[in-house]
Amino acid sequence: MNHFTPVSALLGGALIGTAALLSWLLLGRVAGISGILAGAARTEGAERHWRLAFLGGLVVAPVAYALLGGTLPVPEVTRNPAMLVVAGLLVGFGTRMGSGCTSGHGVCGLARLSPRSMAATGVFMASAMATVFVTRHVLGLQ
Repeated sequence: MNHFTPVSALLGGALIGTAALLSWLLLGRVAGISGILAGAARTEGAERHWRLAFLGGLVVAPVAYALLGGTLPVPEVTRNPAMLVVAGLLVGFGTRMGSGCTSGHGVCGLARLSPRSMAATGVFMASAMATVFVTRHVLGLQ
């Protein structure tokens, strides 16, 4: 991370919190991306429509931001694509095993003071720290 931008980080966090709050107040639903995605594949009617709109917003928002003159970061893929696929599958497996993802547990669950979400968030944060430590300091990968 080369540039710390506290204003945009604060605004982004406020937008995420507002979206989570509106999802809870207006729909009675947790704004967990994995649950929204899974539900979009299983449900029909109005239940499916709001889920597809939410997921569409995740794609449209950065495009709109760029069209309005914002600059988006350019991702750099420096790892083996096969390893990225395996990592993605492991994340998906962990999401199903943990009954939710970082947005569901870390943002919404912690805000509701859910003990299960507190445990899940602690586990995935500890796992992330251990992974970074092993890959960077034990294996010497950057």
